[in-house]
Amino acid sequence: MAKLLLGCIADDFTGATDLANNLVRAGMRVVQAIGVPAGPLAADVDAVVVALKSRTIAPAEAIAQSLEALRWLQAQGAQQIYFKYCSTFDSTPQGNIGPVTEALMEALGCDFTIATPAFPDNKRTVFKGYLFAGEVLLNESGMQNHPLTPMTDPNLVRVLQAQCGRKVGLIDHAVVARGAEAIEARIAQLKAEGVSIAIVDAVSNDDLLRMGPALAKLPLVTAGSGVAIGLPANFGLAPSSQASALPKAGGRTAVVSGSCSLATNRQVLDFIGRGGAALAIDPLRIAAGVDVAAEALAWAAPLIDKGPVLVYSTAEAGAVKSVQGQLGVEEAGAMVERTIAAIARGLVEHGVRQLVVAGGETSGACVQALGIAQMQIGPQIDPGVPWCHARSSLAPDTGVHIALKSGNFGGDDFFTKAFAVLG
Repeated sequence: MAKLLLGCIADDFTGATDLANNLVRAGMRVVQAIGVPAGPLAADVDAVVVALKSRTIAPAEAIAQSLEALRWLQAQGAQQIYFKYCSTFDSTPQGNIGPVTEALMEALGCDFTIATPAFPDNKRTVFKGYLFAGEVLLNESGMQNHPLTPMTDPNLVRVLQAQCGRKVGLIDHAVVARGAEAIEARIAQLKAEGVSIAIVDAVSNDDLLRMGPALAKLPLVTAGSGVAIGLPANFGLAPSSQASALPKAGGRTAVVSGSCSLATNRQVLDFIGRGGAALAIDPLRIAAGVDVAAEALAWAAPLIDKGPVLVYSTAEAGAVKSVQGQLGVEEAGAMVERTIAAIARGLVEHGVRQLVVAGGETSGACVQALGIAQMQIGPQIDPGVPWCHARSSLAPDTGVHIALKSGNFGGDDFFTKAFAVLG
C-alpha cells in the first residue's frame, strides 16, 4: 500500500465525515476510521480521517487520544497532519482546540500552524478574526446557547489565545486576497514576531483555494473542513467521480436525532410538516427509569415499511436548559445519547439499512453502538454531510449506509432529501 498523503484527526464523528466529504470532492480517496485502528491500514487510499469523540472531554484525555491518533497516522507514513474541529469553533476557555493543537505541534516539532474554521459553503466565514455564522456573528447565531460549548465571543484570536500558551496572531483578508505568496510572507513575519498559531480569514472558497498552496510545507494544519478543498491539489490530485462511489443502497430507512441546534429543529419540523412519522423522546422519562428505547422501537415497528421514521430528542434552547437544570448538563446529554444509540441499534436489527444520525455527540454514540470501525465516504447530501457505507455485525448481509450530520448543517428538507440522494 502506498504511504498516506494526508493523516487527519477529527474531534467528533460528524466533523470527521464533514472533512472526509470535502477531501473526496477534491479528488482524494478517503476512509474514516472510528477511533484509532488497532492495526495497519489495509485500504489503498490517499487520506485517512481518524474520528475521535474528544471535543467535550477533559483536555488531558483529548490530548492523549489525539497523540495516539497521531502516532498511528505517522506509522502509516502520513506526509501532513490535519487536526479538524467544528466550523463554529466549539470549545471552552479550557479547550480542547488550543491544548490539542499545542500538543500536536510539540509532538511534530512544529513551530507554526494556522487555525481557521471557515467553511463558506455552510455560511461559516472569518473576517478580521471574527467568526460569522451566516449574516451574524457567532455569538448571535444560537451557538451562545450550545448546551456543552456555548460560544459567546466571536473573536477567534481572543478565544484561541485563552486556550494556548503560545502566541496567537492573525492573517487577515487583505493578505489572503493577494494569494499564496502573500500568505507565506505573512507567516514568515508572524514567526519573526514570536507568533506560533495564526487565525486565517476566509470569506469564500476562492480564499480557501488561495490558502492551499501556502500550507503545503506545514507539518500540521488545524481547521474546520473548509481548508480541505485546497489541499489535495498540493499532492497533484484533482476531483474525480470515482472517489465517491458506494455500494448500491437498499433496505428500510430511518432518522435519529439528538441535536438541539436551530438547523436540526427546523429539519424536524420540516419532516413532520411533510407528513413524516416522528416520535419525540423525553429525557425526564429516561431519568425516571422508563425503557424509552423499547417504546420507540415498538412505535416504529408498524411504520417502518411505509417510509422513513424519525426518533428525536430535539428541543428549543429553553426546554434544553430546563432539563439540564433538573438532571445536570453532562448526565442529561449522556442519557439521551445512550438512548438514541440503543434505538439506532434496534432499528438496524429490524432491517434499517439507510440511517441518518443528527448531532455530533449522538453520531459518536450511534456509530459505537453499531460496532462500526471504518466507513467509506460517498456522495454529498448537503455541504459537509456525505453518505457513507460501513460494515456492521448487525447488518452482515449488505452493511449500512449511514449519514452523520452535524447539528448545524443541512437545509430544512435534509431528512427527506438525504434518501433521495441514494435513490
